[in-house]
Amino acid sequence: MTLTTRTDPWIRRGGPAHLWYSYRQMLRFELTNLRNYLVVALVLQTLMGAGMGIMYGFYLGDLPPLAASFLVSGVPALALFPLGFVLVPGVISGQRIEDVYDYVWSLPVPRSASAGATFTVFTAISLPGTVVALFVSSLVYDVQLDPNWRIVPAVLLSASMATVVGYAVGQGMRNPRMVNLLTNLLIFVILMFSPIVIPIDLFPDWLATVHRVLPFWHMTNLIRDGLTTGFVSNVGVSYAVSAAWTVGAVALSARVVGRRR
Repeated sequence: MTLTTRTDPWIRRGGPAHLWYSYRQMLRFELTNLRNYLVVALVLQTLMGAGMGIMYGFYLGDLPPLAASFLVSGVPALALFPLGFVLVPGVISGQRIEDVYDYVWSLPVPRSASAGATFTVFTAISLPGTVVALFVSSLVYDVQLDPNWRIVPAVLLSASMATVVGYAVGQGMRNPRMVNLLTNLLIFVILMFSPIVIPIDLFPDWLATVHRVLPFWHMTNLIRDGLTTGFVSNVGVSYAVSAAWTVGAVALSARVVGRRR
């Protein structure tokens, strides 16, 4: 009797087929694991985006049409940053506190598949809340925006950057308390001292220089360029800085994850 052995390319470890299969499996795992966060993420983004945009209106009073358009076009950035810079590292810290962090990395899949699934899920769930926040703020301020095709790469790059930077923070800092402290500090700094809904020209020179290196102002420029006309110049620099932050965060995440044992 001759026995034949069938080798399934999806099961065989190594190669693109196994990586794609592992990525899909981890995508299902992440969606199932984060199902309770989906509603929280939507509420958080709506409150941080539309809520903070409306609050700034209380401080600034009656705004002329151009100022209202400038404010509303910054709302998507206000909605994107809490999900990436706050919720992503918070979820990773929660895994450490609940003792499921090591379990995730013990699963028999490539680490790149697990990280890629996390990036995909958080980038995807950031989009609905951003749209809701922009819609609500547009109604409140009665602003008619002028979106163009550049809004698609702008939002995708901004959401991806926020996700991978938050992921790098969550993976790089092993102490959950320090992660929570840093994310709370980021909320305060970004909301109060970032040129998201306030023109950067109104900031002190030293603070404006700092923000030309940090990603917050640049991600706002990308989105504002895709929603309006005439507010943003030199958008290529913002694309370059945002891409550099994305690549740097991916490299840092790969180094930290690759060194785990």
